[in-house]
Amino acid sequence: MIPKIIGLFNSKSGVGTTTVVYHLAHIFSKMGHSVLAIDLDPQANLTSAFFDEMEIGQHQLDHKTIFACLEPMINGVGDIQEPQPIKIRDRLFVIDGDLNLNFFEDNLIDAWQKHYEGKEDALRITTAFYRIMLSGAEKCGAEIILVDVGPNLGAINRAAILSMDYLVSPITIDPFSMQGMKCGGAYVRSWQQNWKTIIQKQGKGLNIPIPKGEVTPIGYVFLHHVRRQSSPLNLCMQYAEGITRANALFAQQYRQSFTNVFSDRGIEFPDSNCLGSLQSYCSLIPMAQEVLKPIFDLLPADGAIGGYTNLVGIAYHEFKALAESIITRTSQNVQPE
Repeated sequence: MIPKIIGLFNSKSGVGTTTVVYHLAHIFSKMGHSVLAIDLDPQANLTSAFFDEMEIGQHQLDHKTIFACLEPMINGVGDIQEPQPIKIRDRLFVIDGDLNLNFFEDNLIDAWQKHYEGKEDALRITTAFYRIMLSGAEKCGAEIILVDVGPNLGAINRAAILSMDYLVSPITIDPFSMQGMKCGGAYVRSWQQNWKTIIQKQGKGLNIPIPKGEVTPIGYVFLHHVRRQSSPLNLCMQYAEGITRANALFAQQYRQSFTNVFSDRGIEFPDSNCLGSLQSYCSLIPMAQEVLKPIFDLLPADGAIGGYTNLVGIAYHEFKALAESIITRTSQNVQPE
């Protein structure tokens, strides 16, 4: 079984990418899919969502992080080591992030230039993430690999995104989020074009898995919107109009960013590229982080009482709808319109 590699990425920080990856990992496993979550953000925020400090420290001592897989390559003494996925629950496994992943950035930058010089070891370095993903998925039987990357356009993200099959863009109603999506789309297209040239020149005769670099953008997800159901009617209408205008802007920008085509036709709603939308969930995010649980698993004993009880249920349904939408898109291999 070849796993689907799905990444979430926006070059703007603070849009909630890690939160979505964490909750999707849990919801996919609840839906019966076997999942491997991989933290390729050097800040390791996804790892911190799954484990407390003592557990993270122990995993580092036990060489169970992404850095441990790459360390022989970084030190120039060998190829990657096999990953050791950590079981969270039935059908959910994690490969820890590590702040030391930053040390691999220089290797990747150097390797990118060496590709054009025909150096074989360069291909081993650039494909390291891809090979770790496949090896980790084989070990734990994962059918879905979820990848969290940092909000930047550096060499780590280039190698990570070229390893993916599908790309989801988390966005917020914020002009900088739109700019991050625009920059990200342009860079992804450029990386794909360069990678195609590289593997045509270098990809024959080397007995390692090599990603095609044909990552398919399957859509975007809105985060942190606030519903105004309890507000007066005129405020609800103003809010709805504002959301509609924002949706139109993001829909148009998404198509231009990831297809390099600006559509002069009107955007019909619901926009086909919008995978879903998620609320801000108020104080449930820090509450869930405190007990290392997804929002939809919070109990009254965790503090989810009163009005929060209803919000817990809403979170489950919104994340489940998003997961179902992603499964549908990845099954159909839908390109952005």
